[in-house]
Amino acid sequence: FVRDSCPGLFIGLWLNRDDGKEIVSSGFDGAYTYFASIGFSFGSTPANWSRMKTFMEQHNKLFIPSAGPGYNDTKIRPWNNHNTKPRMDGEYYKTMLHAASSASNKYVSITSYNEWGEGTQIESAKDKLAGFMDYSPHQPNYYLEITKTWVDSIAAMPETCGETEQTL
Repeated sequence: FVRDSCPGLFIGLWLNRDDGKEIVSSGFDGAYTYFASIGFSFGSTPANWSRMKTFMEQHNKLFIPSAGPGYNDTKIRPWNNHNTKPRMDGEYYKTMLHAASSASNKYVSITSYNEWGEGTQIESAKDKLAGFMDYSPHQPNYYLEITKTWVDSIAAMPETCGETEQTL
């Protein structure tokens, strides 16, 4: 999707079941899901993404699912332990990336590059920061390597990186 003669692309967060309706009626170009914790919200649950994508496509809008390496925000929200998702040595991230790319024709959001407070960071973890995990036994750039491998595999598929763009 490319917007003709417009200075931006405006994407809203689809959190709750009916947020898609408000996103469409408010003039957004699409919706993304943000949270890297399956089940944290309606929007962060991959089982809902097909229905969400269909809804957005029916309104000529983008659907951008978000993938993340895990989720643990108990350092900043101690009451939210029930939404913690362990990284499982990178498998959680790979599963989320697969689900997101399966649910989107072209766009995927990564939650996040450097949100250490929610435990969703993928940036290099060179030294163990006080109270935060590193990626041991893996190298500091382990999650960036997973991301690069995934991006390269998606880019190699012609149906995901087509020559044409749909105009809004």
